[in-house]
Amino acid sequence: MTTAQRPQEARVAHPHSLAVPAARATGCPFDPAPEVARARREEPVTRATLWDGSTCWLVTRHEDVRAVLGDPRFSADATLPGFPFLTAGGRELAAGNRTFIRLDDPEHARLRRMLTAEFMVKKVEAMRPEVQRIADDLLDAMTDGKTSADLVAEFALPLPSLVICLLLGVPYEDHSFFQQHSQILLSLRSTADEVRASSDELLAYMTRLADAKRQQPDDGIFSRLVARGELDSVDIAAMGRLLLIAGHETTANMTALSTLALLRNPGQLTRLREEPSLIKGAVEELLRYLTIVHNGVPRVATEDVTIGGRTIPAGEGVLCTINTANRDDDVFPAGDTLDVGRDARRHLAFGFGVHQCLGQPLARVELQIAIETLLRRLPGLRLDTPFEDVPFRHDMGIYGVHALPVAW
Repeated sequence: MTTAQRPQEARVAHPHSLAVPAARATGCPFDPAPEVARARREEPVTRATLWDGSTCWLVTRHEDVRAVLGDPRFSADATLPGFPFLTAGGRELAAGNRTFIRLDDPEHARLRRMLTAEFMVKKVEAMRPEVQRIADDLLDAMTDGKTSADLVAEFALPLPSLVICLLLGVPYEDHSFFQQHSQILLSLRSTADEVRASSDELLAYMTRLADAKRQQPDDGIFSRLVARGELDSVDIAAMGRLLLIAGHETTANMTALSTLALLRNPGQLTRLREEPSLIKGAVEELLRYLTIVHNGVPRVATEDVTIGGRTIPAGEGVLCTINTANRDDDVFPAGDTLDVGRDARRHLAFGFGVHQCLGQPLARVELQIAIETLLRRLPGLRLDTPFEDVPFRHDMGIYGVHALPVAW
């Protein structure tokens, strides 16, 4: 059997495979999909059927996920035959967006190095006073003369949006424009045509912005990429679009979902309020427990590779389910339990290997400040709607809640 034949054969649905993406648990929407969680316990490397009837491998254990994401024989290149896509829109987005997260080394490393200094821990830590000021200003506005609000709209979303706009040099007054397009690009329900149109419109906006920075540079990342002279405006725009979407969607949803998880676990909430020194570790635990990248990190094998005792042939796709890996009891005892005192540093919420999240130092600072400030300033914070009525983002590639009504 040749490698060239295998991708076509992998498109035939396996009779015993799981259907993905799989919805989160209905009993506890913080938990992974029950059938995927069961696979981790019973058949940790198994077959899965995708939206178009094609199949891939589902890798669910912590050890095996690390093995895949750390192995260069598993490619992140979405143009390779057999690469698994969760939706038609996702395939369109990946096909038209050749950013470094969908490239392999050495090209991946070359482009990523252009941004590494922007997100180094020391530089991000120096931003704490500014992030704290933004958080306080947002809470001042949210609580001014009011006793209730939508935490997503008034705090969780604008905080990282303001920060990433500041870093990139993107006008925050355009935030509704790029947030609207982010929703389309990340929705599991968007058609290929919708994704293409939205992606093109956002890219055109970013290209115009990159051109403007050539004429009027500032201290933002866009201007520094322009000044390097290594990329044209379209390439800079594609990189900026990735940073803009990833830089606000992920942290916004983690902030809101973390707040809700703490409100649903009052013992953990009380402990964190009484021991604010736990905040850094608590953020790692919330990242582990909630895992908002919940439908799997895609790769495709470029050689035959054995993972978890199963041989994955060259040309076949793999989805690494980070949320089940982060609940693996062999690594995190009682993994389905939220414990703000746990040492959760081995979690995979930011991925693993050369492609792990570039912006994780910034995300950590934002989350630490957002959660600590909320708990300190709003001691009476509570959910202002029945938990059953909270609109979870089952329809999105990045998990969270569409809205979070709270009172204080």
